[in-house]
Amino acid sequence: MKESIQQAEVILGIDPGTRVSGYGVISIQKHRYIPLDYGCIRPPPRFKLSERYLVIFESVEELIEKYQPTALVVEMQFVQKNVQSALKLGMARGAVLIAAKRKGLPVFEYAPTVAKRAVVGNGRASKFQVQGMVQQILRLASPPQPEDAADALALAICHAQVASHIKVKCEV
Repeated sequence: MKESIQQAEVILGIDPGTRVSGYGVISIQKHRYIPLDYGCIRPPPRFKLSERYLVIFESVEELIEKYQPTALVVEMQFVQKNVQSALKLGMARGAVLIAAKRKGLPVFEYAPTVAKRAVVGNGRASKFQVQGMVQQILRLASPPQPEDAADALALAICHAQVASHIKVKCEV
């Protein structure tokens, strides 16, 4: 009788932005989180916004192709005082969502305070605290840089923790 081999869950976290979009990819193996990759998507500043959105979209598609995640997690947008900034961020987030849905991925979203609470235990934790705890949880030699990448990893860890405690997942 053959044993069934359970495929490891791979989660891609994205912290979207028009200038810098952080990404983090983790695998869950035997109740342990393994970092696969993290970094940032940085569209050239000279690009028009429409070109930046395309860079974000194509980069997320490449990450999906490379790592074949089982879920994509994106930071929930909150309304800022600057309406123009909120709209631009929303469109960057939309580029991420479309890239995921084109590949048939389930998409989940968490507020920054929820991700911070999942990783640090405090929804108002500083960027420095998030980086330090992500380093410890993933057993990294140094804190993940830049902060946007640490935030994306925190989103992925948050989803891994939430998904392990619920039977029905709520998709965006």
